[in-house]
Amino acid sequence: MIQIDLSGKVILLTGASRGIGAGIAMLLAKAGATLALQYRHNQIATERILQHASEDSRSFQADLSQADQTHQLVKEVENTYGRIDVLINNAGVAYPEETSLSDEEWQTVWEKTLQTNLTASAALSRHAIKLFEKQKGGRIIFISSRAAFRGDTPEYMAYAASKAGMVALSKSIARGYGKKGITSFVIAPGFTETDMAQNFIDTYGKEYVLNDLALNELTQPSDIAPSVLLMASGMMDHATGCTVDINAGSYVH
Repeated sequence: MIQIDLSGKVILLTGASRGIGAGIAMLLAKAGATLALQYRHNQIATERILQHASEDSRSFQADLSQADQTHQLVKEVENTYGRIDVLINNAGVAYPEETSLSDEEWQTVWEKTLQTNLTASAALSRHAIKLFEKQKGGRIIFISSRAAFRGDTPEYMAYAASKAGMVALSKSIARGYGKKGITSFVIAPGFTETDMAQNFIDTYGKEYVLNDLALNELTQPSDIAPSVLLMASGMMDHATGCTVDINAGSYVH
């Protein structure tokens, strides 16, 4: 069995308080990483995760729908640790764009979704790349979605568009900065059983979701975390620019 030791590695993980982010954080903590965990509201949940992490791990509050807080986040992490080794762009939102929305309401939903999911990821990556260039290397991991490739339902077009943008962003980083020791990866989960997905399950039922899968069980955050760990370790650097699908066979491209 491969044992991965991330001791001494500073990892900035966004959206760490719940769902996929919390699952990733727990596995990285077991590997000994120093975690900088971004949260928007739920500091208590993030602090619970930190109880399992190294002593120098800590949480950072930032609302990624606000550009100024997004830029400030990286600066705070760098000022705290002096470096960042891995950036994991996981934070995301999915707001429905109902056809009944006014033009102004639609514009607000679209812009908030794109800002949180894509623009914030781009801004954080930009700052990380500058830091990585000084450090002679670093890794960026984007948590996208199968929706980036197969699309989503009409009310979640903004979500799908934002996740597709993450894929192109990652590929551009991989191609443009590999010679400087900077690698970039995408993980594209399918339907994952999290708090964020519960409304859909409550509306349509678990069986409806399962019928879309090739496997018999819904994907869990713990199914996604191991691939993130492997990417963060450096053992996948020659797969830079790739996308790893973790969607229980519901979309294969």
